[in-house]
Amino acid sequence: MSRYIVTGGAGFIGSNLVRDLVKKGHEVIVVDSMHTGSKELIKDLDVELYEMPVHEFYEKGNWKGIDGIYHLGKPSSSPMYKENREKLIESVQGSIAVLEMAKELNVKLVSASTSSVYNGLPPPHREDMIIEPTDFYTEARIFEERTAKVYEMLYGVKWNEMRFFSVYGPGEQYKKQYANLVTQFLWAAMKGEEPIIYGNGEQRRDFIYVEDVVRALELAMASEKNGIYNVGTGISYSLNQVLKMIEEELNVKIKPKYIPNPVKNYVMVTQASTEKAYKDLGFKAEVELREGIRRIAKYYSSLSNTI
Repeated sequence: MSRYIVTGGAGFIGSNLVRDLVKKGHEVIVVDSMHTGSKELIKDLDVELYEMPVHEFYEKGNWKGIDGIYHLGKPSSSPMYKENREKLIESVQGSIAVLEMAKELNVKLVSASTSSVYNGLPPPHREDMIIEPTDFYTEARIFEERTAKVYEMLYGVKWNEMRFFSVYGPGEQYKKQYANLVTQFLWAAMKGEEPIIYGNGEQRRDFIYVEDVVRALELAMASEKNGIYNVGTGISYSLNQVLKMIEEELNVKIKPKYIPNPVKNYVMVTQASTEKAYKDLGFKAEVELREGIRRIAKYYSSLSNTI
């Protein structure tokens, strides 16, 4: 079995990855600043935990004997960067730290990027599209993607940047207002509240269940391929369609509150081109949105006192 570092391993996606790695018999070192994570998500797992930013962990040098690095521990929402520009510095410091570790240990780095880089580009979104600057969050991701390529060219570092589309699933309760829209709509419906939607609800997202994302990450780690890959389903649903599915799953009537869109650079449509990930990694999403909603409805119903 292998020994992995998972940054952000106490967060939503990270904890799901850690749980799967441990289940398969691997040893895991979790590094997490706990900004949107919680020890509660991994408290039942036998892992080594460091509660600190990634660059501080790197400076401590407690990272010998590692077989691979998963880097998910980074500020992961555009509003975080708008509210605090220092998140750019934190993200860049973390990127350099994990790339240096990958170089020094001669192990592969599999890192989280985002579909938000495709803002303003027509779907389906392909990995070879020319990316335009749109906000601080996406610039932090583009920095890491480009810098990883430089590390490959200069030092032979093995890497994958995985452009996540709209990820939802169990374990989002500690993300609160940063949780996926599917999950936020479900929470509102469970509480009898009005979900808030910008515009008319016809904006579309490529929603992907976290279990599929974990599988994509592990396939990338096992691959000899370097480069950027989309992690999506290739199918987009409108927010109104999502609400309808939640209504049917919970057997309730949802009355959303539609408000004018205050976001200047709002993304209207996301839809992954999935050909490259399937061809190179053998990855194809398996959990359809309606099934994913059924699963999270069951999960969050069991946690109704904490959401």
